[in-house]
Amino acid sequence: MTSSDTDPRLLRAFVAVAEELHFTRAAARLYVAQQALSRDIRRLERELGAELFVRTTRQVSLTPDGERLLPHARRVIAAHDDLRAAWAIQTRPLLVDIGAPVGTGHRLLGLARSEAPGVEFVARYLSGLTGAAAEILAGRLDVSFGRVAGLDPAVRAGLAHQPVCFERLTVLLRDDHRLASLAQVPLAALAGERLYAAAGNPATAEWTDLAERLFTGRGIELVAPFPEIVGEEEFVRVVRKQGWSVLASTEFIEVPGMVVRPLVDPVPLSPVSLVWRKGLKHPGVDALRRVAAGVTAAERGLDMPAGSWLPEGELAFMS
Repeated sequence: MTSSDTDPRLLRAFVAVAEELHFTRAAARLYVAQQALSRDIRRLERELGAELFVRTTRQVSLTPDGERLLPHARRVIAAHDDLRAAWAIQTRPLLVDIGAPVGTGHRLLGLARSEAPGVEFVARYLSGLTGAAAEILAGRLDVSFGRVAGLDPAVRAGLAHQPVCFERLTVLLRDDHRLASLAQVPLAALAGERLYAAAGNPATAEWTDLAERLFTGRGIELVAPFPEIVGEEEFVRVVRKQGWSVLASTEFIEVPGMVVRPLVDPVPLSPVSLVWRKGLKHPGVDALRRVAAGVTAAERGLDMPAGSWLPEGELAFMS
């Protein structure tokens, strides 16, 4: 039996089957499909030039070569786990852009900190995914959240992403606005209105693009391009002074003297994905991906409500 640079993943698959003596239980233990596990075992057997299991319709048992391999495989896996643990202790902090201290990114960051208390997550508050994506590709940021479809294809090519949920869009109105008394605002009722959607801020181009697609053909205008507004306090000051109505998402910062109302007829959605640089390996990314998948499943975050709206072609980025 010979081997050269055997992948520890294959040995981990072998040990799981050897201990469970059942492919279905071993696959569940490793969180992989049974077919994938069987492929890994066959690949290991080819690499070693030995049959490791006797398989019948009723049971799985180790061959003599399998018995001989088992203690060695366990030692390799233990050493590999020790190496990963030692490296994790010295892992650098993960820089995570959550945009604002509310919303999906903020919530997932909190969950990840609980999931992986040994990892340092450092929050950043950039104003949009377009700007954050440039920082990720430059290596000055690790993770962000937002609408991947709104990014330039050349930028997307360097990023990995995991769909998380659809956030409902809302409108932020002055509390004396003619529509403020409504529990929900039909899009048709905004005809003739001008809404702020960060036009003029290149860092939030994906958000402005979503607004333009939503407003087209509905008689809703974008507020003319305005310099980037940095910081929550300054945003509140400018919006109140200008008297703008604002396109927002369901979870939004409080603005004194203004109210948030869900949009309906149709229900417009803002797609949110977890985004990171392709090839980035970090336990913090793993933790964020786990908690994001948990939230997506528990809250059915990728289910679209009846009568909802997305830009054409958007669903392809959320599957």
